[in-house]
Amino acid sequence: MDLITTTSELAAVCARLAKHPVITVDTEFLRETTYYPLLCVVQMASAEEAVVIDTLAPGIDLKPFFALMADEKVLKVFHAARQDIEIVWHQAGIVPHPIFDTQVAAMVLGYGDSIAYDQLVERICGHRPDKTHRFTDWSRRPLSAEQMHYAVSDVTHLREVFAALDADLKKRGRSDWVSEEMEVLTSPKTYDFHPERAWERLKTRVRKPKELAVLMEIAAWREQEAQSRDVPRSRVLKDDAVGDIATHAPTSLERLANLRSLPKGFDRSKWGADIVAAVQRGLARDLASLPKIEKPRSNSNGAAIVELLKVLLRMTSERHAVASKIIATVGDLEEIAADDNADVAALHGWRRELFGEAALALKHGQLALAIEKGRVVRVDRNQSLIGSD
Repeated sequence: MDLITTTSELAAVCARLAKHPVITVDTEFLRETTYYPLLCVVQMASAEEAVVIDTLAPGIDLKPFFALMADEKVLKVFHAARQDIEIVWHQAGIVPHPIFDTQVAAMVLGYGDSIAYDQLVERICGHRPDKTHRFTDWSRRPLSAEQMHYAVSDVTHLREVFAALDADLKKRGRSDWVSEEMEVLTSPKTYDFHPERAWERLKTRVRKPKELAVLMEIAAWREQEAQSRDVPRSRVLKDDAVGDIATHAPTSLERLANLRSLPKGFDRSKWGADIVAAVQRGLARDLASLPKIEKPRSNSNGAAIVELLKVLLRMTSERHAVASKIIATVGDLEEIAADDNADVAALHGWRRELFGEAALALKHGQLALAIEKGRVVRVDRNQSLIGSD
């Protein structure tokens, strides 16, 4: 176990790791007080060695690490890779490729929805990792021996986890399922987030085009402000306040001061005028050019259809040992209930074959659900049992 603190050491270790077809990777970072994650430590392992990189070491240049992440000849294995990839994308403008995400693979193999790393290690390797340092401050120096051990164990256990999952995927013919998911995870579009799309992340519901126009402007302003100050979005403006502003559209500081969701005196801060200006920009938008607001479904049986689809989803998940969350979300089910041609993952690729076709058949009465000997089964239109999946 080596601690890498210089660029020359990093270049040497990356050159050695690049000779291996598979390496495991993990990162430790902080983002509680910043917009962008602060990368503190990177740990990597091959079949022969494991190293810890002090990314905060004075003068260290991470270019060799980023080059390794982009090396197409080396498969990079992560667990729950999205935030790790986001860090590399932000710092180097590249997305690691090719990759293998053990959390996704575990979902495809029926280990449950978004299984935690320590739980997966316990189930595959037979022992539960020490997570004492999970919430440690990784920006403090020097790193302790315990922190080093914790960091290295993450990537050494990951070697065993990968080997077991990869073998199981090949045995069950599901390697392509994971590869399909990895293409989405490694698409730059997943991480190239622009302020003008910030409103899409908000769960705030708006009912009128005018409200949507203001929401888009306020969300974009908050995103730009958070990025420029490198602080979390909530430090600039909380989500409920963004929604409140969109609904009431205050066009003056006096009206802004009347919103209860804003801290007292916020209207008198330097951001008060910015918000009013953003509201005014929103109100000046061409409403015809805005995205269409989805209206509540008028189908009175929509909720009942969704509940039946949930039962079918659970049956499919249990039958094929695939986590239900990776097959379809509740949102997917709602879309399918409303539209046979909904553009949702559950109606594409392996998911459609596994679940989507049956979901549409159930929706149109070509498939029914019944109870047979104490279990729910699928029944065709002629009432002949067709299995419990």
